[in-house]
Amino acid sequence: MAAKSPAQFVRQVRSELQKVTWPSRQETMHSTIAVFVMVFVAAMFLFLADQVMSRVVQWILNLGM
Repeated sequence: MAAKSPAQFVRQVRSELQKVTWPSRQETMHSTIAVFVMVFVAAMFLFLADQVMSRVVQWILNLGM
């Protein structure tokens, strides 16, 4: 593998970045909102699952009393 100069590396990086299709502002906003909604849904599911499991464990532990 031949060593490349830093200037050549920067030129290649710039060339590759010009080929990238960047999302529009609207697409970015829609994706961001979708991520926040899914995070909220996952958080609520995990919270409810934790509450149910906690109650079940408490109920089991109270059976011995």
